[in-house]
Amino acid sequence: MPNERDPLRVALIGYGLAGSAFHAPLIAATPGLRLDAIVTADPLRTEQARRRHPDSRTVRSANELWTRPEEIDLVVVATPNRTHVALARAAVEAGIAAVVDKPLAATAEEGAQVVAEARRKGVFLTVFQNRRWDGDFLTVRRLIAEGALGDVHRFESRFERWRPAPKEGWRESGDPAEAGGILFDLGSHLVDQARVLFGPVASVYAEVDGLRPGVEADDDAFVALTHASGVRSHLWMSALAGDHDLRMRVLGSSAAYVKTGMDVQEDALRSGASPDAAGWGSDPEERWGRLGAANTWRPIPTEAGAYPAFYAAVEAALRAGGPPPVDPQDAVATLRIIEAARRSSRERAVVTPADG
Repeated sequence: MPNERDPLRVALIGYGLAGSAFHAPLIAATPGLRLDAIVTADPLRTEQARRRHPDSRTVRSANELWTRPEEIDLVVVATPNRTHVALARAAVEAGIAAVVDKPLAATAEEGAQVVAEARRKGVFLTVFQNRRWDGDFLTVRRLIAEGALGDVHRFESRFERWRPAPKEGWRESGDPAEAGGILFDLGSHLVDQARVLFGPVASVYAEVDGLRPGVEADDDAFVALTHASGVRSHLWMSALAGDHDLRMRVLGSSAAYVKTGMDVQEDALRSGASPDAAGWGSDPEERWGRLGAANTWRPIPTEAGAYPAFYAAVEAALRAGGPPPVDPQDAVATLRIIEAARRSSRERAVVTPADG
């Protein structure tokens, strides 16, 4: 690893949507990190990477990283879900710290094995659960911490879209090895957020469907979690929601919080905005949530979204040897809940997540 004055050298594996729109700009904007290498075999993506990140080298295969591990300080896995485990294991075997995009694995068992291997070898491993730094989620955490809601009894959270025509590609595949479908995609975020807010999950009920003609993977789901704390989380995710403005509703003994509209950071990144720009993550006032009950409400400014905080925390942890921003065991727990949701939907029953 370079001395404390030199930036940590980062290799980004994959330059599709996740790599190009999320990871690359966030890494490039993080003090103390340098986007040293971008791994992609696609000629068009290679050209795009060179144009947007001219100071980074392009590499055709991740195998080139493992043969010279001393040249890289951090690997970021932003490839199709089916490859996450193999690439994470290769990084661990090479002794290179790793960030893996969610979901960590296609199964909880595989995810647990990767985490165990990393801990056994003393290799840093974390999972990109960036939605922990959404402005609406940060606002709810603050309101709960301040006691503004009283005792929360129900958390309602939605990630819904209107995409009636399925796209081609692995995300729509019904092959379990691909880890496609909306539970892995949007559910990984919703379940993780609920667990962060309200703790371990005691039981799961779910309705999981494939509604669009020709789809193989799930594209619409409702998941109800009962936390050990007694709080119930009701989570909706859909690609076929013609009305999808409601984002969150949190009900407590003293008040409720209601929020519409998605966090602004994804759209900003997709449009090419820089994460270190002034006002990053700021929610427009007309999209602020409201706090209150019955006929008494007041607007609540949304906390600024903070995706850059993830890589800032990664950099700090690698420098100081501290904990990762996301414990990879949390990602395994999320996978166990997703597996429980699939079983619940099949059996039409309330089920208990497997112990981890």
